[in-house]
Amino acid sequence: MTLGAFGAHALKARAPELLSHWGTATQYLALHALALLVTGLLLNSHPPPRLLKSAGTAFLLGAAIFSGSLYLRVLLDMPSWGLVTPIGGLLLILGWLLLTYALWRQT
Repeated sequence: MTLGAFGAHALKARAPELLSHWGTATQYLALHALALLVTGLLLNSHPPPRLLKSAGTAFLLGAAIFSGSLYLRVLLDMPSWGLVTPIGGLLLILGWLLLTYALWRQT
């Protein structure tokens, strides 16, 4: 929430495209923080299969790279950071696939 508020107030003089990137980074970070929380709870309540650990790692790295690269792009006004963003996105997709597969295998 703090990052969203910062973007809404401190960055309003920036180009709308940059504010859009900031909003996307904040939304994805919040969503994947919840995914990490759920993954952590699953790891605590069950014998932790490797797939769940891998899903958590993919969520953590993916959120950091995806959102972090967008935040750096906006704060440093360096569009080249946008080239890193898809790597984070792929890790987030991998996290969802691993989490889904881990839950499917447990049933």
